[in-house]
Formats: sequence, structure tokens, C-alpha cells
Amino acid sequence: MTTEFLPATARSEALFARARAVTPGGVNSPVRAFRSVGGTPRFIREAHGAFLTDADGTRYLDYIGSWGPMILGHNHPAVREAIAAALAGGTSFGAPNEREVELAETVTRLTGVDRVRFVNSGTEATMSALRLARGFTGRKFILKFRGNYHGHADGLLVEAGSGLLTNAAGALGQAAPSSAGVPEEYAALTLVSEYNDPAALDALMQERGAEVAAVIFEPVVGNAGVLIPTPEFLAALHRVREQGTLLIADEVMTGFRLSINGATGLLGLKPDLICWGKIIGGGLPVGAYGGRADVMDFVSPQGPVYQAGTLSGNPLAMAAGLATLGVLEEDPGLYERLEAYTSALAGGLREAARAAGVPLSVNHIGSMLTAFHQDAPDGTIRTYADAARSDTAAFAIWFQAMLGRGVYWAPSQFESIFVGGAHTDHDLNATLDAARAAYAELGGRGA
Repeated sequence: MTTEFLPATARSEALFARARAVTPGGVNSPVRAFRSVGGTPRFIREAHGAFLTDADGTRYLDYIGSWGPMILGHNHPAVREAIAAALAGGTSFGAPNEREVELAETVTRLTGVDRVRFVNSGTEATMSALRLARGFTGRKFILKFRGNYHGHADGLLVEAGSGLLTNAAGALGQAAPSSAGVPEEYAALTLVSEYNDPAALDALMQERGAEVAAVIFEPVVGNAGVLIPTPEFLAALHRVREQGTLLIADEVMTGFRLSINGATGLLGLKPDLICWGKIIGGGLPVGAYGGRADVMDFVSPQGPVYQAGTLSGNPLAMAAGLATLGVLEEDPGLYERLEAYTSALAGGLREAARAAGVPLSVNHIGSMLTAFHQDAPDGTIRTYADAARSDTAAFAIWFQAMLGRGVYWAPSQFESIFVGGAHTDHDLNATLDAARAAYAELGGRGA
């Protein structure tokens, strides 16, 4: 994988053409379309360990891991066997089953929440948690942070503007919708502040805190590239509770990835509610939200906040989640190995870019990493505005150069990549060989 091999794409191109005729943009989630990097998206035929194989038979070293769930690697034997055992008993019941009780017991034990409710996606988890927060507090406003992504529910597709900007009506913290189809009336109920800006958050809460049902945040941001919270910002987050506002940690991406106790445990956070997805389902569609007993007891049928799902607690998904968390618990050294690999990858990328004269700043924590194509003044990207200064054109060239050398990176400058337990030292060396060649190519173009 150290030299460019110009993989065949005829089969992927044909599938993409067929898909565009029947699916918007030819994909079922936007970033898969390669719009920001160009070229043909690869249609994947199978995945094993650290590798993907596309429809044309080309094998790629994968750093997406299905956007996070595959912390053990693709098609892990323990997960596959657990799904097969569950499958023998049926695919869906529409009634309670033992595995959902077992997974709930595991999640509460590992994370410290009192109650948990399973849903089918991260979007459902955050949407449900916010409805619960409104029902519990009797307030209608929520507060989120610019560049934090919490799924595609209407009230959460509001990302523009910082906490000290105003909308046309002059209300502190409000911003316009960031998607067509989101009524301005919904957007008006979402206040926006700047991630890693404690002064902005304090000012907004001082002005509007009595109206805010919940502040929702990513403990470590992954969808603006990796942004790591400062201690001062974490302290400001906890201060919002002084006004009766609930604090919701969106751990859909970080849950069980940064530690067996999630980012919440790693960073010492004390949220009222936590949302999960990805790893909690071991690669199958699962989401969940949980928290304090007095808050969670407001959820139907115990309380007045309605939330339901026909496939929630699906036996196959519960089996996959149980198997994944079981392997993680049995191998406590895994997180240390993932962090060592990711740190070595970050250092190697910086060195390769420096040798080629290409501006690069790398943020990483645990097994998450983003290579921002820019020269940050202090070497660190802390806010959404910092991340937005990246050279997306340079990233697209580099992405294609890596893909041409057999390394499948996230096809967006503003995403995290994920290291998994199946990645080996050989894979690390191959990745850095490819990166050195890709940066030399990029530097040769005058980037």
C-alpha cells in the first residue's frame, strides 16, 4: 500500500449510477457521496478486521469503522456469533426480551446512570432526551453549540452563529436553521453558543438560563473534526445546572470509545442525561438515552413524556451490543493500545506533512483523530471557527492520494477517523508510508 495503484471503480460507478436513479444523491447518508472530495464513492461488498473490500474487489485499510461502532474491527467473531445465536430465536418480537434487560444492566453499571431506554439511532436518542428535558423542566428552549451535531431532528439542525451573535429579532443566542425544511419557529427554540467559549456560555445562561430546559453538548466534538474541551469550558457546562437546566452529554460517538465509561468517565463529567449510539449496538442500529431516576421516570409508561419504537430493544441489536461491551470489559488494555496507535499516527502525520512543507494541525484523543489541513497559530484547533479555516481543497487532494494507496480515510475534512482493535503495527506503518507519499504529492502541487 505504499505506492499508488489506481484502483478499478467500474462496478462502484455502475452501482452509483443505479443508486442515483432511485435514491437522493445515490446514497442513504450525505457524506458517503464523496461530494467534498470528488470521485466515485466506493460501494462496499464486505468488511473484515481493519479492511473493507469494495464491489470491484479492491481492499482498503479502513479508518472509518462504520463511523465509530467498529471499535473491535469489522465482523468480530464474538459479535458475529452473538448475532447468529440471537437470530436462531427470531428477528423481532414487539415484546420485551431478556437481552434488553441484560444490556440495560450493563450500561447502567458502566456509566452510572440509573435508568436507560433503548431506541434505534443516535438521532432518536437525542430527540427523545430533549423532549424529556422539556417535559421534566416545563421549559421550551434548548441550548446547543456551534459545530456540534446531534442528529437530524428539526430542532437540532441549527448550527450557525455563536452565543454572542443575534438573529434578526435580536434574541441572544438564536440562529437560523441550517437545513431547508426546518421551520424558523422550531429554530427559534434552539439557542446556540460557541464550543470551548466559557464566557459566551456564561453570558447566554445569565440572560436566558431560566428559559432553558437543557444544554446538550458533545463531550468531544467529532463532526467539526475532533475538538477537545478545555477544563474551563467543562466547568462552565456544569454551572448551567445552577439555574435548573439539565445537562445532556451526547455520547453517540464517544460512548465506550474513549473509555469503558465513555467520555463522561474519562473527563469526569456529571450530566443529568446521556445519549448513546454506535458502539452500544456493536454495528447494528441502536441508540439509547439514560440518566437520573427522577428524570427518566418521566418517560412513558412511567410518566407523561411519550416515546415509543416498534423495533426498540431488538434482540439481534441487543446481542451485538452485549457482545461488544463484553469484549471491551474483558480486555481493559485495549483502550491504552488504541491511544498509543492513534498518538503514533498523529505524530507520523505531522512529521510527513512537515517534511513536505504542507500546513497541518492534528487533534486526537483516545482513538479519535482529525488531520486539519491548516497551520493553527498554536498548533491546536479548539473551536468550530478554528476548524472552518482548514483548506478543504488540500484535504480533497490528500484524501484521493491516500485512497489511491489503499487507505480509506473519512471523506470529509470535518470528520473524525476511528482507530480500532484490529489495526496492527503493520497497518500503522503502511498508513504512514502512504501519508508520506500523499503529502509529498500535495506539497509538489504547491499546497
